[in-house]
Amino acid sequence: MIIKSYEINKINLKKNNLYLLYGENEGFKNKVINDTFKKFSKNIYKYDEKEILNNKEDFFNKIFSKSFFETEKLIIILRSTDKIVNIIQEIIEKNIEDTKIILLANILEKKSKLRVLFEKNKNIICIPFYADNSQTLNNIANNYFKEKKIPISQEAINILVARSRGDRLNLNNELSKIENFTKNKKKINIDDILKLTNLAENYSVNELVDSCLSKNSKKTINILNENNYSAEDCILIIKTFLIKAKRLNKLKSQTKESENIDQLITSFKPPIFWKDKEIVKEQIKNWTLKKVENLIYKISEIELLIKKNSSNSINILFDFIITQSNKTNN
Repeated sequence: MIIKSYEINKINLKKNNLYLLYGENEGFKNKVINDTFKKFSKNIYKYDEKEILNNKEDFFNKIFSKSFFETEKLIIILRSTDKIVNIIQEIIEKNIEDTKIILLANILEKKSKLRVLFEKNKNIICIPFYADNSQTLNNIANNYFKEKKIPISQEAINILVARSRGDRLNLNNELSKIENFTKNKKKINIDDILKLTNLAENYSVNELVDSCLSKNSKKTINILNENNYSAEDCILIIKTFLIKAKRLNKLKSQTKESENIDQLITSFKPPIFWKDKEIVKEQIKNWTLKKVENLIYKISEIELLIKKNSSNSINILFDFIITQSNKTNN
């Protein structure tokens, strides 16, 4: 059954247990989850679709097992695709109780099996989340600055809206930066906006790639689950991946000449920051030279693939990252 995003108040949490939230507006989806679903239960579990596909039995145990301490559960499945349709059909047939399941997906085509399943079944809910228009984002920004009593021009707000790329999540992130900035300043001008917003640094990307190359599958999946990466972030992630893989390749080549790994890392050019030395040692230990060389080729292939399939770029890249983070893959 389809419910429009502006009809969220029609949701009956007592009646419906399965929900598909799809579309490009990650900020709106997060708001609905926080405002509507998280009040249902404090027992919240997040899964990546690939985790479930790889271990369906554990996932079913989590859904159908009952505990005195967990009478109600909220389960969120990230990056859902048509691959999970059969599992969802099994859940529908078994009629779950005291558990709400939310499937989060990017843009889904009309012929998508997952979308069709949720649209045609009257007992499960499908909610599309399209990009916010400029008027909606303008209203959010104006209301925010009025509430915080921060003087700002409409021109500056227009720049914020343009940099939000149709997503209120991006807008809220920029508004948080501005609020912190204005704690020591009474006014904010356009130059301040241009300096503060849309900065290129994304420290979570480095942490994501380092965790993957260290074969820390659990941490890698956790970073993917906790960050709201956009299709635009995929290029930044893959470029970071390539840079770090090439560094690892160079280090592995030099380990043949040096048995002292600590000395190799210390003398490496360009210098490796001291706090990164342990994680780099872990990466050296977990990869062979041949495997790193193959990885570099795979990264180039994935980059071409995500550029050709921008609407599905997040799923393509994340499947690749999860696979590479698994120790059995090495």
